[in-house]
Amino acid sequence: MPQQREINDIISVIITILNGSKWITNCMQSILQQTAVKKTNNAQGVTTTNISSRTTSLNHLNKEKKSQRNLAEVFVEVCVFDDCSSDCTFQMLCEWEKKLKEYDNVDMRIVTNMTGASKGVGYGRNKAIAASTGSYLCFQDVDDEMLPGRLLKQYHLAKQYKNAIIGSKFVRIPSNATCRFTKWANDLSEEKFNLQIFTSNGPTIIMPTWMCHRQVYDCIQGGFCEDGSGCPEDLLFFYKHIKQKNGQIKRVNECLVKYRYHTESTTFSVHAATIWNIRLKYLIENQLQNIPWKEGFTIWNAGKQGRRFFRDLPSLEKFKVKAFCDVDKNKIKKNYHYYDMEKRQFTFSIPIIHFTQVKPPLIICMKLDLTNGDFERNLKSLQLIEGQDYILFT
Repeated sequence: MPQQREINDIISVIITILNGSKWITNCMQSILQQTAVKKTNNAQGVTTTNISSRTTSLNHLNKEKKSQRNLAEVFVEVCVFDDCSSDCTFQMLCEWEKKLKEYDNVDMRIVTNMTGASKGVGYGRNKAIAASTGSYLCFQDVDDEMLPGRLLKQYHLAKQYKNAIIGSKFVRIPSNATCRFTKWANDLSEEKFNLQIFTSNGPTIIMPTWMCHRQVYDCIQGGFCEDGSGCPEDLLFFYKHIKQKNGQIKRVNECLVKYRYHTESTTFSVHAATIWNIRLKYLIENQLQNIPWKEGFTIWNAGKQGRRFFRDLPSLEKFKVKAFCDVDKNKIKKNYHYYDMEKRQFTFSIPIIHFTQVKPPLIICMKLDLTNGDFERNLKSLQLIEGQDYILFT
């Protein structure tokens, strides 16, 4: 007879909420519909605690549930940070805390922001994680929903790769929202997870699908950036993770999350210029100082994006630009003249050549999937290797 485990792994589901009452029911129901979750046969005997003890006691698990742990593969701990909500978020969370007592292997911890002002997603995640006890962390946005197999499927992969952030594919809600982004994220092959890290799309596995072993989080000093609204804390964490010696990116190649697009999303508080500056800084520090890039490179796109990229390079990096390349006959065989506003003079004159004449390495400032495949075919014709001969900075 096989020996029963006395202690199960705990998956802590990390959620931050600011006035998210209209999303809470669907989000929580999706957690309870997980194949990992088991409903008790003796719910009547479960007692509840008052609101005060629920919000302050962060170091216990319900005694009635402990005896049931060995009947389930994992124990699910929902850790929610209420970031100073002014709607009925807190009251709804308390009601859901009661409902979760009907389940053998689920517990809930509510952490509240007592400062009187919203502190942002990064701060909230750090506080929810600090209150959690799980060996595995599953990040869930309150406006999204898990599909039934998410927790166990990602948990099984995370057990194999304890140095990895585990993502998944996703279903977009509504289905016609951000079609190009959705296609890119879901179709990206594993070998490109560490290559296409400089695009405006952000992390190569989207944050609302992340799960990881706790040691992944512990390796990042300070955890998530706590700069508040407008801070892309997921991208900053992602970059720090892949800089780790053994930091890996893995994905369950199934749709495990319903990822909602709506105008109230915190995504819209992050300005495109902020993302641009962060990824440019990471590119300069982690790519352009290495061979072959430090010996010179060409920028693909002599138009708006390519010129912006050149303008935003520090002076020392500008000297590394050998040429622009393009397909526009009106630009080729001319020079791009850069005017330095501080010195009040032209300081660089960069030739523009046809893409067929280019020699690697390249920084490509062209958006994907916008030219009916023409750009992609042109790039493929050069038989270059991504990451070695070129980098996408789109």
